[in-house]
Amino acid sequence: MLRAISGTILARLATTVMGLLVAVIAGHRLGAQGLGIIGLVVLGITLVRLGMDLMGGGALIYLVPRVALRRLLPPCYAWALVATALGWGVVKLLHLVPEGYATHVAAIALLQSIGAIHLSVLVGQQRIRANNLITVVQAAVLIASFVHFTRHDAADAMAYVRAAYLSAAAALILSSKAIAKPPPPSGHGPLNVVRTLLRQGLYVQLANGMQLMNYRLAYWLIERFRSTAMLGIYTVANQLAEGAWLVPKSLALVLYSKISNSRLPEEQRLLTLTFLKLSMAFATGFVLVLLALPAVVFQWVFGPEVTGITPLLALLAPGIMGMAASQAYSHFFSGTARNVHNVIGSGLGLVATITAGLTLIPRLGLAGAALSASCAYGINAVYQTTAFMRITGTSFRDLWPNAADGQQLRHLFGRFHKPQGHR
Repeated sequence: MLRAISGTILARLATTVMGLLVAVIAGHRLGAQGLGIIGLVVLGITLVRLGMDLMGGGALIYLVPRVALRRLLPPCYAWALVATALGWGVVKLLHLVPEGYATHVAAIALLQSIGAIHLSVLVGQQRIRANNLITVVQAAVLIASFVHFTRHDAADAMAYVRAAYLSAAAALILSSKAIAKPPPPSGHGPLNVVRTLLRQGLYVQLANGMQLMNYRLAYWLIERFRSTAMLGIYTVANQLAEGAWLVPKSLALVLYSKISNSRLPEEQRLLTLTFLKLSMAFATGFVLVLLALPAVVFQWVFGPEVTGITPLLALLAPGIMGMAASQAYSHFFSGTARNVHNVIGSGLGLVATITAGLTLIPRLGLAGAALSASCAYGINAVYQTTAFMRITGTSFRDLWPNAADGQQLRHLFGRFHKPQGHR
């Protein structure tokens, strides 16, 4: 397990660094306006992919150990095509991305979604290393292509679109080869795969959809009430703050894989608690480092137009900590087929996002957006904590670090240090 966790952390570190490099290059060569357009394009791709993942993502990971791929993949592929058309229509009709980008957004989303289906299969098979390698290659192709396409002074946000095409295609090709020879399922799956995918996927995507709004609704509100340039500044601050989720998300990916393949409730509970505490420890350290950096560092890295980052990070910090905890809870609920709690938590957060966002962003600008995010993330985490404690019988004392955590960590990771013959 330690190998899977460390590999996932390194992979996410690499992709996070490369994602920040995209922002650095865009900030210097395209300015705050270019950063804002790229932020809207990425948001549009995420929105289109949201509908596609109704029959993929978490629901697929849950079923992979139980059902043969020949029964799982065809409905996932078919739905991806249907969802692309629907997503393209929504983005185009509501003008959610700048003029001329809607078709590109839908096409890139389709490529990414099919690749993501394959990556979910790898996670369900506990092939975390293959998943990580493909993810890193995808990010590397994106940054290399973006550097190439922004060499000229006349470059604009379309440079990012071209790079996104290449990176998505690379991930799709590699992931297709990786799942070409799947192992047989180890459990007895449901007879009606499509119905199961839809039932589990509906909860997952309702939660993901509302969580996406929690993450990104502020983007549209900032553009509406302020400007695209100010949105560019906020995307940089948000991306830096979300870097605190690097380790929590890495841990959560491994946790999901383990819980989905476990049938022991106490093992699932202890895994979640251990990963929760690790997530919070790493996220706290990351946030403190960001807050300690001088403001001039951010201007030097992201360009002279990117100002006021440190105050935004301070306002985002409480919510970032809440979502670090939520990473563990969300994957516990998904891995044990209790996705309804993710839906409720995200729904409560969305109510807070809309209420606070419409109130604070017109008045306080970027500071209002950061406060809205912290409020939404915090409410979601409080609900999930309460639900987890009620379901598993966990006490408040169990949530805090204690002497038993060291023993639990040695139990979880000890096998990594044993000689090969004793595994």
